[in-house]
Amino acid sequence: MYNVLAISCHPDDMEISCGGTLLRCKKRGDNVTVCHVANGNMGHVVIEAEELRRIRIAEAKKAGDMVGFKTVTCDIGDLLVNSADKEQHDKLVKIIREADPDFIITHAENDYMGDHVEVSKLVFKASFAASCPHYEPQLGPACKVTPIYYMDNASLIDSVPTEYVDITDELETKLQMLACHESQVDWLLQHDNNDILESTRIFAQLRGIQCRVKYAEGFRVLNTDQRPITKRMLP
Repeated sequence: MYNVLAISCHPDDMEISCGGTLLRCKKRGDNVTVCHVANGNMGHVVIEAEELRRIRIAEAKKAGDMVGFKTVTCDIGDLLVNSADKEQHDKLVKIIREADPDFIITHAENDYMGDHVEVSKLVFKASFAASCPHYEPQLGPACKVTPIYYMDNASLIDSVPTEYVDITDELETKLQMLACHESQVDWLLQHDNNDILESTRIFAQLRGIQCRVKYAEGFRVLNTDQRPITKRMLP
């Protein structure tokens, strides 16, 4: 049994890119924590920021509660995520120490928007800082340096997996979780001309074709000193 921490930028990013894998983790008995760094308050055409913030935090909790994930948020406004900001960094250090993860899943450093890229940088920095006992000890006891798996970029662009997870049996639940984010199903269709439920199924099918299953999710391992380990941790 592992402690698994998924750190995504916005509510719904987790469901899109690694929801099936986290469901597999839960099935094998892992403790799954999902952290949203940004609160999603800019993700709509009509709904104002503060109202949308409340809606999106509630949508994320609904999706997590459906399958038994613990859901937390750093509650940072959209377009304001900044890996150089100590307050944001320390919020994440605290969450990482509380989760005490065996591995972390997050965005790659070359994803499509600044908030995603800053989250990737924050996770890289904060996950190491969390292992240093003398760094801000009031944020909780130090934990180990953890492996990091980068989930696929949006639309799979410039994203080449080194590991795959078969999510064939989890695909429909993954989509049910994604559908909990009703505000985003609407917004993404209007803003990006993207039927997110349909495209998420298509991308899972494409990854499945690549690894000879029906549906899959892809990941790239962060390959730096102290991060790789000798056993597979993804389910």
